[in-house]
Amino acid sequence: MNQLTQTRESRALTPVSGTGALSTVDEQVFVTIYVEKQLFGIQVERVQDILIPEKIARIPLAPPEVAGAINLRGRIVTVIEVRKRLGLRTKKEKGSVMCVTIEQGNELYSMMVDSVGNVLTLPLSRIEPNPTTMDPRWRAVSNGVVRLDGELMVVMDVDAFLTFNTL
Repeated sequence: MNQLTQTRESRALTPVSGTGALSTVDEQVFVTIYVEKQLFGIQVERVQDILIPEKIARIPLAPPEVAGAINLRGRIVTVIEVRKRLGLRTKKEKGSVMCVTIEQGNELYSMMVDSVGNVLTLPLSRIEPNPTTMDPRWRAVSNGVVRLDGELMVVMDVDAFLTFNTL
């Protein structure tokens, strides 16, 4: 049974991929990440893995935002530097690198971020259109923004982010 009906509020419920939990169709679950102190949200269904890579192998002649490749359980994963992709400066301090792995088509990509935050469930009604003053690079990879207590979360369009001819 893919959908259950909640009689009190008459909203359809659907399973959240891989968790066994139920989410209403008017809500979205996000994994949050930070890049340059900016909060981003990625749909939890898109996230395959969160990891700290041991070694990133360089890829000759790759675009500048491609940090290299890693081996994840026998699969080659392309590592993307989110900072470079968004036109931000490279992080100066050396430390642990966090990666959020996403599958697009038959390829795996690991997005190198500053840190991974929490998992948030938010009503879709809280997603607002992108501000007109948002940088065009960011607007191209954003499905909107959500105002949270003290910060703004950019809802990342992962497909647009991983389409290299758009930025």
